[in-house]
Amino acid sequence: MKFFIDSADVGDIRKALALGLCDGVTTNPSLVAKTGRAFDDVLKEIVSLVPGPISAEVTATDAEGMLAEARRYARFGEQVVIKVPLVVEGLRAVKTLSEEGIKTNVTLCFSPVQALLAAKAGATYVSPFVGRLDDISEDGMAMVADILQIYRNYGFATQVLVASVRNPIHVLRAAKLGAHVATIPYSVIEQLAKHPLTDSGLKKFLADWEKVPKAKAR
Repeated sequence: MKFFIDSADVGDIRKALALGLCDGVTTNPSLVAKTGRAFDDVLKEIVSLVPGPISAEVTATDAEGMLAEARRYARFGEQVVIKVPLVVEGLRAVKTLSEEGIKTNVTLCFSPVQALLAAKAGATYVSPFVGRLDDISEDGMAMVADILQIYRNYGFATQVLVASVRNPIHVLRAAKLGAHVATIPYSVIEQLAKHPLTDSGLKKFLADWEKVPKAKAR
């Protein structure tokens, strides 16, 4: 399973790259707003750092506006993927972009049938938002399981990119289900590496090491 970093913070992206845990990046208007920087500047810098897929989201709500933004962002680098909302106008845009050879990530997916429409429109990725479904007492990962089953039934090439990941359990369940990608905040990446027994074990090893006689310096 690939790990994308869900962030527009170049500092977090650099840290994930240094760990070898950044196969790509997803951004959205909310994440970019947190940086206080112009979106074009943020996108250019991320493109210069990350060789893998980088999702850049359109903000137009009509297909023609989405296409205009998409074509402009696609010129920033061949790894740019256009992020399009899962609405009727978005599906129209995805179909055209697919025909033009521009990769897409259909976002704000909250049901398996929405994901089916995205695949039929030619989406490169679909982003089911698991955490937001959990927030309203639905099982976000059950949706992912249904999407994967549908895609396997019909041989769709669209990759399932698990989004709105809130904790390591989301990552674990995504991996067990066979999701292609999880896009993860850097804070959750750090949580994946932590376990209390690892910490206590390391502490004990180091304490015992202090008891080992040390060779005298010559």
